[in-house]
Amino acid sequence: MSDRRAKFSRARGHRAITLRGVMFLGRLGPMATIGAKGLCTGLIAAGLALSQAAAAQPPSPAPNADSPHTNSIGCPPAPKADSLSSSYQGSSAEPASKTQTSKTAGPNRANFSGEPASDDARQVADWVVETADNGGLPFVIIDKVDAKVFVFDAHGQLVGASRALVGLAKGDDTLAGVGNLALSAIRPDQRTTPAGRFVASLGADLQDKNVLWVDYAAGIALHRVVTTNPKEHRLERLATPSPLDKRISYGCINVPAKFYDNVVSPAFTGTNGIVYILPEIKSIQQVFFTPKAPQITGGGGPTSAHAQ
Repeated sequence: MSDRRAKFSRARGHRAITLRGVMFLGRLGPMATIGAKGLCTGLIAAGLALSQAAAAQPPSPAPNADSPHTNSIGCPPAPKADSLSSSYQGSSAEPASKTQTSKTAGPNRANFSGEPASDDARQVADWVVETADNGGLPFVIIDKVDAKVFVFDAHGQLVGASRALVGLAKGDDTLAGVGNLALSAIRPDQRTTPAGRFVASLGADLQDKNVLWVDYAAGIALHRVVTTNPKEHRLERLATPSPLDKRISYGCINVPAKFYDNVVSPAFTGTNGIVYILPEIKSIQQVFFTPKAPQITGGGGPTSAHAQ
């Protein structure tokens, strides 16, 4: 892992300079870029006001083969204790939370187009539209409890929804400095998908595959499902209805390749966007509805990172 993590150190030094330049341009005009590629340790920005800036396509990360502390995209084998739920083994399993079919969207409300969604997902999406918190950008709601991803256009119209794989451990925060650790050094209880508001952007991983960087410094991205390790059964996990089967990654959000290519990538091409990851321990009021909620940028950062 340490050899692969060696690929980002120099590139991240360059990205730290690039991010400062982006933030400076953001002060000069409404068309400046906001957010680049940050991941879970969170780069706290200036607050919700930054979401008012329009976005331009951010640069893709350019891994440097001589830099230390990088990991390729994809996760190592899941811990032995993590097994598929009974739904995968042939019997039914209860969903992690109740969902309800979408109500008819009204003025200043998100339109789920009949897609089932949890009350929390619906409430946050409606809040985004009503307050224009997305700043005129496309946005994503990630429901960890239901293991589901909703992609909306800038006006709050659902573009697509899909089941998703998320972090193995429950939790709304990430370990400080996790982006600098080898994957093998991250304990099972530290493999969380963080909750919060993130400015996200498309970029390339070490293998030049397109991913949506959510929190670059902590190694969190939304990407096509990784199938390099058959023992993880990631495709099978995505196919089951149980959210319990979806806890497998080191924090990244895995979605079907077709969904990524047809929905996620087009929605973020040529623009940044906002990703809202719903909490599972904290309340949505604590995470999103308090004044000056933290904003974490999705591109660049002063430390090395890995996609998981």
